[in-house]
Amino acid sequence: MTAEAGTTTRAAAAPMTHKQILQALSGLYVGIFVAILSSTVVTNALPTIVADLHAGQSVYTWVITATLLATTVSSPVWGKLADLVSKKLLIQTSLIVFTGGSVLSGLSSGAGLLIAARVIQGIGAGGLLALIQVIIATMIPPRELGRYSGYFGAVFAVGTSAGPLIGGLIVDTDWLGWRWCFFVGAPFAVVALIVLQKTLNLPVVRGSVKIDWAGAALLTAAASLLLIWVTLAGDAYAWLSWPSAVMLGGTLLLSLVFVAVERRAKAPILPLWLFRTRTVVLAITAGLAIGVALYAATTYLSQYFQLAEGRTPTLAGILALPLILSLALASTIAGRIITATGRWKPLLVGGTALIAVGLALLGFTQRDTPYWQLALAMGLLGLGLGVTLQNLVLAVQNQVSPLELGAATSSVSFFRTLGGTIGVSALGAVLAGQVGHLISEGLAKAGLPVGAQGASLVRPAELPAPVRAVVEEAYGQATGSIFLYAVPLALVALVCVLFIREVPLRTSNAVTARER
Repeated sequence: MTAEAGTTTRAAAAPMTHKQILQALSGLYVGIFVAILSSTVVTNALPTIVADLHAGQSVYTWVITATLLATTVSSPVWGKLADLVSKKLLIQTSLIVFTGGSVLSGLSSGAGLLIAARVIQGIGAGGLLALIQVIIATMIPPRELGRYSGYFGAVFAVGTSAGPLIGGLIVDTDWLGWRWCFFVGAPFAVVALIVLQKTLNLPVVRGSVKIDWAGAALLTAAASLLLIWVTLAGDAYAWLSWPSAVMLGGTLLLSLVFVAVERRAKAPILPLWLFRTRTVVLAITAGLAIGVALYAATTYLSQYFQLAEGRTPTLAGILALPLILSLALASTIAGRIITATGRWKPLLVGGTALIAVGLALLGFTQRDTPYWQLALAMGLLGLGLGVTLQNLVLAVQNQVSPLELGAATSSVSFFRTLGGTIGVSALGAVLAGQVGHLISEGLAKAGLPVGAQGASLVRPAELPAPVRAVVEEAYGQATGSIFLYAVPLALVALVCVLFIREVPLRTSNAVTARER
C-alpha cells in the first residue's frame, strides 16, 4: 500500500465513533502529558541547575534553545515520515528518544553534556508535537476538533501546572536534587508506550521513505548559525559588527541554497507549495511571533521570580499559575465555541490582541512590582495563547488536503517553534547584556567592587545583602525590558490574523477525486 493509498483508505472508511476516538486519544494524551511534564518540570529548576554547574546566562539560554532548536528542525522530518510510514510506530519511537534524552540530561556532569542531552530530548519532542497533531487531525474533521480540545485542555492544565510545582519540590528537597527533574518523566513514558500500543489503531501505511537529508542539513545549519549569532551578539561582539555581518550573511546564503534544494527535491523536508496559500503564509508568520511570546514567558518569568524576587523554585511554580491555568482554560473554551459555531477567526483576533496587551503589561515589570499586576498580565497573556496556539494550526489544516496534513501541520509547528527558539535566544542575549550593565552600574553606585556577584548565575540567598539587592534589581528591570521588545511581534501577529480569510471548517476528512 502506498502512502497515498493508505491515507485514502483511512479517509474513505467510515468515520470513527466517539468511543473509538476517545480510546485512541487516551494514549496520545498520555504522550502529551509526558512531553509537557518533562518540559515544565525543568523550568523552575534551571536557575539551580545552572548555578550548580557554575555557568552563566548564555548557558541558561542554550539549555533551553538546544531543545527548541532540535525540536524545530526535527519536526518537518517527523511530519514527512508521518505521510509515508506507520504513525503509531513513529510516535512510539519519538517517545523513546525523548525519554532517553531526558535520562541522559539527568546524568550529565557538565553544561556541555547537558546541552547535548537536551538536543536528543528535543528530537524526540519534535516527533511528539508534530505527530500528535497529525494523528488527531487524521482521525477528526476540523469542525469536530473543538469537541475534543477540552480533554486536551485538561491534560495540558495538569501537566503544565503540576510540572513546575513538582520541579520546585524536587529542587527544594535536599535528598533528591535537580537531576530527578529529568528522571521523573520516565515512569509516565513507560505508561504512555503501553497505552499507545493498546489503544492507537491506525492503518499501517507502507511506502518508500524518501527524506530530504540535504534540505534537513541546510535547514539545521541556517537555524543554528542564526541562533549562535543572536546568543553571542551584544556579549562576544556588538550587534552591528563584522562578525554579525558574517553570520547574517552566512544564514542568508544557507537559506537561499536551502530554497534551491527544496525546489528540486522529490520529497522536500519543507514543501514550498505551502507558501502559495495566503492562509498558510499568514498563519506561519503569526505563529513565528506568537512562539516568541509563548517561550519567552515560560522561560523568563520563572527566572524573574527566583532571581529578582528571591523566591524558591516551588513558590516560583505557584506564582506562575495564572499564566498556565488561563492558557488551559482558554484552550478548552475556545474549542467548544468553535465546534458549536464553526467560527474561528474572531477568536484568533481576540487572542492575538490579548497577547499584545499581556506582554505590554509585563513590560512594566520591576523588582517590586505588585503580584496582582503580574498575575493580571500573565492571565491575559495565557488567555491569548490558549485561544491562538491550536487554532492557528486548525486554520491551516482546514485549508489543505487530508493527504497533506502531515507536511502542513509539521511546517506550522516548525515555524512556531523556530520563532520561540530565536526569540528565547535573542531575548536571552538582551537580558544578559542588560543585567551585566545594570549590575556593574549598581555595584559602582553602592561603592562595591564590580564583579562582586561573580561570573555565573547564583542563588540570591547566597549573596551578601548589598550585592543581592543590586542583582535582584537588575534582573527585575531587565526582565520587563525584554517583554516590551516582544510587543511589536504580537502586533505583527494581530495584523496577520486580521488578513486571514475565514473558510468554513470541513465536516469530513474524506479525500476528493481531485485530491487523489
